[in-house]
Amino acid sequence: MWKIPLFDLDYDDRELKAVTEVIQSRWLTSGPKTREFENAFQKFLGDDVHAIAVANCTAALHLALACLNLKKDDEVIISGLSFVAALNMVVVNNLKPILADSKSFTDWNVSVEDIKNKITPKTKAVIIVHFAGYPCDMDEICQLCEEKKLILIEDVAHAIGAEYKNQKCGTFGDIACFSFFSNKNLSVGEGGMIVTRHKKYYDDMKLLRSHGMSSMTVDRYEGRTISYDVIQPGFNYRLDEIRSALGIVQLSKLIDCNKKRKMLVEYYIENLKDCTEITVPWSTAPEYIESSYHIFPVLLPKQMDRTKLVNHLKELGIQTSIHYPAYDQFSHYRKVFDKPLTIADEISERVLTLPLYPGLTKEDIDTVCNAIISYIEDSK
Repeated sequence: MWKIPLFDLDYDDRELKAVTEVIQSRWLTSGPKTREFENAFQKFLGDDVHAIAVANCTAALHLALACLNLKKDDEVIISGLSFVAALNMVVVNNLKPILADSKSFTDWNVSVEDIKNKITPKTKAVIIVHFAGYPCDMDEICQLCEEKKLILIEDVAHAIGAEYKNQKCGTFGDIACFSFFSNKNLSVGEGGMIVTRHKKYYDDMKLLRSHGMSSMTVDRYEGRTISYDVIQPGFNYRLDEIRSALGIVQLSKLIDCNKKRKMLVEYYIENLKDCTEITVPWSTAPEYIESSYHIFPVLLPKQMDRTKLVNHLKELGIQTSIHYPAYDQFSHYRKVFDKPLTIADEISERVLTLPLYPGLTKEDIDTVCNAIISYIEDSK
């Protein structure tokens, strides 16, 4: 359907071989490949962290909040511009979500000043998102959370491999949650990882991941135990061997793929630099951050009918998306938030996400940019 899709997988014979080996092993549920994936992920981030592979990033967020033993209606400050998963997980844990605005129209990450303004005696935790793969202001955020004794959870769904002052995103917070959804930089279809330096959180989340059981099926299969105890109630958020095998291969490709993404983003920025009607966030990002270049969102002119542009691009075979609709546009949350976010809400109204993936070509980018610039010129 699409001449230029929003995203395309960077898969080859290595992924096929990895999946085939798992099937031939006759062991599909969480086992040795999953442990290998966890160990490789820990090594990628730094050997002083613990990693737990889970079914998806939403499960990671759920477990992160569940292990904190927070009380009903304790407040959790979250980024006001993000996918709905973090908001949903705060709510299903019977906690109160507090939205913090974005920093500016050129830096869409959460505003540290607005986090400060939203802190109350009931605030217990903060969930930040490294939007589009660009790290948040981690020095200020870490200092604030330490001063206020707040738990810091990093949502690293966009930012695997990104760095802030030569430290990888996902290693700053008390807990970090990664996504391996189909369109992510590391893609296995569905999947995620929880990372923490705290042994207690690690032990608690590992129990919660698999029914609160003291051992898993693979432990009994490999003869380490014949039965199990249930230490506490838990969930089934395990990652299977097929997706773990895919994750190992994808992790080995990640650095090179992120470099390709960076080159493509720079080419986009060069193509759009003379189109003053469009704002490209982080087009002049600080030198001390290194993005993972997960998506390429732009800010359209205020007066533009975004739907008409999306349909125009669709007719040309160019797929686009919106990252993200404002929370109060969803039926369930429409009456939950009574105070609009000045910057984040406007970004939601004007954002358009353009195609970005390692296999995208410069010729594809020329096509996308020329189509948008021509549309803007014709609309004047």
